[in-house]
Amino acid sequence: MPSFNLADLFEIVADAAPDRLALVAGDARRTYADLEARANRAAAALAAAGVGPGDRVAILSYNRAEWLEAQIAAFKLRAAAVNVNYRYTAGELAHVIADSGAKALVAERSLAARLNGVRDTLPELRQILLIEDGDDSDVPGAEGYEEALAAASPERVSAERSGDDLFLLYTGGTTGLPKGVMWRAEDMFFQAMGGGRMIGDPVTRPEEAGENAAAGGLTIMVTAPLMHAAGIWISWAAFTSGSTLVLWTGRSFDTTAVLRVAEAEQVQVMNLVGDAMARPIADLLSADAAAFDLSSLLVLACGGSATSPDVKERLTAALPHLMTVLDAMGGSETGVAAAGVEPDEHGNARFAGRPGMAVLDEKLRPIQPGSNEIGVFARSGRIPIGYWNDPDKTAATFVTDADGVRWALQGDMARVDAEGFMVLLGRGSTVINSGGEKVYAEEVETAVKSHPSVYDALVVGVPDERFGQRVAAVVATTAPLDAEELRDHCRRTLAGYKVPREVRFVAEVRRTPTGKADYRWAKQAALEGA
Repeated sequence: MPSFNLADLFEIVADAAPDRLALVAGDARRTYADLEARANRAAAALAAAGVGPGDRVAILSYNRAEWLEAQIAAFKLRAAAVNVNYRYTAGELAHVIADSGAKALVAERSLAARLNGVRDTLPELRQILLIEDGDDSDVPGAEGYEEALAAASPERVSAERSGDDLFLLYTGGTTGLPKGVMWRAEDMFFQAMGGGRMIGDPVTRPEEAGENAAAGGLTIMVTAPLMHAAGIWISWAAFTSGSTLVLWTGRSFDTTAVLRVAEAEQVQVMNLVGDAMARPIADLLSADAAAFDLSSLLVLACGGSATSPDVKERLTAALPHLMTVLDAMGGSETGVAAAGVEPDEHGNARFAGRPGMAVLDEKLRPIQPGSNEIGVFARSGRIPIGYWNDPDKTAATFVTDADGVRWALQGDMARVDAEGFMVLLGRGSTVINSGGEKVYAEEVETAVKSHPSVYDALVVGVPDERFGQRVAAVVATTAPLDAEELRDHCRRTLAGYKVPREVRFVAEVRRTPTGKADYRWAKQAALEGA
């Protein structure tokens, strides 16, 4: 009997809309029937190597159709797919593959070759399926992905699946080694993938996904990497609602090329990662809105970091038919947990929480609206089981309060305003302690970026003999700007101790491929300018 299992749900949708275009990824175009058949072949190839229920299949690739084929195949076998960051060094790649205990690896040839020197540290890895990417590196013992699929059956794998099947999501690496977040497949479906509906209430029966798919879907573009939670979540929101997924397959974010794909495929929903992607789009469209026909575009869905108010204003001005620029708040440990609302009077991002969301004090009690108390963002209800192979981090992140309610602590610090909205201040890991006063990086970044001459900024703490740390801003501008002028601007909305004492001007603020802040780089840049 079908369950809220991702493989079951995909098969239900594929049966209901076999001829609908499911995936556009570069030159690859797959109907739901095509994608189903290729995923079945991939599942058979993996099963032939001994992959089965409870095993793990690692995927190491840039965005492409084969990434999703391999993931669907793993789910069909009741195995967990492991998202591996393609930016990792050989040692980091080996850590994720060894930590997860992956039995099989599906990888682009050039990326798999990085493992040649550490292959003997991965005794559990039995199979490597190589996706050709134009590289000619030798990968001993590997088999061609296309050759394996050609020799395998396109018939559906028979399996009695469950909503309890494991969804494993690797995250982190910025504050330590990457760690795997363990979710029940059913909980992940409802908490992060839309629950079978892009708009409206989640489905109540697995079969409902097929009924919705038969009625038609949207065209949804994913620009985030599939090795990142946002890319995976939105892809599956598309698949389980019978929509067409358009996947950006460039090795980096090319603003013009992304918009050309959106134009050609008549994309209705596009996912972006905060200002890192939204700002260059706003720049391009503000310069020449008529350069692209984006009349089909209805929603820009942003996640990973908040989108600045001025960027939203410029996007809506350039795209007057746009219904909304939607900010979503969440993480690998909480799923999609809150939706953005209008910022406060200082431009700080505010969010309306979904059921189970709260800001908790040190005793795990919800902070009351308007108290000005600062706490940690948390979610209860459908939350992860814990971290794979890490009971200590599990105990620290997934906690139980005095009433027996289990919470996932994401690490973002926030307060609750008088209207009951969460005002996001920043990660606890980036808090700056200046003379005993806590300064939250994202709050200061909001103030800095509100200056009309500032294009982007990151804020960090640097050593200070008197105060322990002082606030430093690393800033990219669009026009000449004096540091003291910027500080005067910040004093209008920030207490004096929060105003950057150091300002380091750079040509470009560095961010990760997923658009997130690179605070390690920012700290080094600030120290070089000190």
